[in-house]
Amino acid sequence: MLTDKAKEIVAEAKSKMADALKFLEEDLKTYRVGKANPSILNNVTVDYYGTQTPIPQVASVTTPDAKTIAIQPWEKSMLQPIEKAILVANLGFTPMNNGEIIRCPIPPLTEERRKELIKKAKAAGENGKIVIRNARRDAVDALKKAEKAGLFSEDVQGEGEDEVQKLTDEKVKEVDTLISAKEKEIMTV
Repeated sequence: MLTDKAKEIVAEAKSKMADALKFLEEDLKTYRVGKANPSILNNVTVDYYGTQTPIPQVASVTTPDAKTIAIQPWEKSMLQPIEKAILVANLGFTPMNNGEIIRCPIPPLTEERRKELIKKAKAAGENGKIVIRNARRDAVDALKKAEKAGLFSEDVQGEGEDEVQKLTDEKVKEVDTLISAKEKEIMTV
């Protein structure tokens, strides 16, 4: 039976692993996969009164149809900076400004771009797995230190390590599932 201290260490590892998964999910949402998705612009920042601010915080970002993203800044003076930021971000599409709204037609992905995105997704997945494994290592180290300090027995330490390993295997499997789903989405024409 795990002691309170061992449960605390396992819970902390679980929290770190969950954060890694959440970060990976958010990162994968920003990939342009051939259809309009407002979250593509979540990581694109624009200079807003001296502060780098994500586009969705200075404009309304919508998808009027499956192949277009429409950006309506709350201040007309932001049209040019937003347009420039999108071009600099090199997202694979060119914004068109009509003086009131910026429209971004989303071109279909080329085979080469799809392969690039899959490679990028796999790298992001690998980074997620590294964070998960680091959380496991930290938890195992903490369990060993606590056992040496006499906070619980070797049996409790072993049980805690088993629990952390199960969590690690579970989260790594979730990362693989996320990446394969994204890969399928990218390859769907």
